[in-house]
Amino acid sequence: MAGAKEIKSRIASVRDTQKITNAMYLIASTKLQKAKRDLDQTMPYFRALRGEIKRIFRTVDEVDNQYFYPSTGEQDFPGSYGYLVITADKGLAGAYNQNAIREAQRMMEQHGDYKLFVVGEYGRQYFTARNIPIEKSFLYTAQNPTIQRAREICYLLLDLYQKRELVKIFVIYTDFGGMEASAKSVRLLPFHRAQFSSASREKAVKLPFEFSPSVDTVLDCIIPSYVTGFIYSALVDSFCSEQNARMTAMDSANKNAQELLDDLSMQYNHMRQGAITQEITEISAGALGQKRGAQHLEGGRRL
Repeated sequence: MAGAKEIKSRIASVRDTQKITNAMYLIASTKLQKAKRDLDQTMPYFRALRGEIKRIFRTVDEVDNQYFYPSTGEQDFPGSYGYLVITADKGLAGAYNQNAIREAQRMMEQHGDYKLFVVGEYGRQYFTARNIPIEKSFLYTAQNPTIQRAREICYLLLDLYQKRELVKIFVIYTDFGGMEASAKSVRLLPFHRAQFSSASREKAVKLPFEFSPSVDTVLDCIIPSYVTGFIYSALVDSFCSEQNARMTAMDSANKNAQELLDDLSMQYNHMRQGAITQEITEISAGALGQKRGAQHLEGGRRL
């Protein structure tokens, strides 16, 4: 059994660790709040873009565009699929990274011809260690999701899509839904026109719109901005999920540390109490021995 000195040293070590986990919890909470504010400030613009795309489909019955499936419905095109996988730059976030990677592996098993695009150092190291080729890795984007970085990713993916090097593009990220978050895969391109069709034809525009030079060109100008917004929201959602997972992990670590501290403190108090009791017993025994010795000596003198 460890001595009192070892237990006291371990208590100090656990308390130091608890300070670190408390600090990480507060930092994650601050980052989470800031990311949510940034997303709330930018998303109205992209919602407005979506509204304009819906208006186009309410106005024009026949729309043929490279970013949309044909009007006949979804089709399986032969060619490579692009998978944009969003992970974190570091761990200590529970199952956040593992869930995203498992979803990516599930998608890769369904379609073997793919090109992998990875956000986050954790994902890059994971796929590299398993000799899974990565088409492009985006450094530092996971910890600092911005519109500019989302735009860079968008332009790269759209360029490959327009060259038909990618026939479909999927985004694999962690959707932040308050206290619960789950890894999911969403087809980014091509769009299905039903995604932008109006639920009610009563809202159809009565007056004709004039598109210059054409509806197809207008969509070609709008879609890149809309895709940028979707990628940015996925980056921020994943970042918020990461911070939320880290807060949960650090909160659990704090509770475990506190339980360990309580147990160690109890052991230390019991050991200290035992040592004090032993000292008192020894002192009492010594005093009793001295008293008996004095009485024996006094009796000898009387004789």
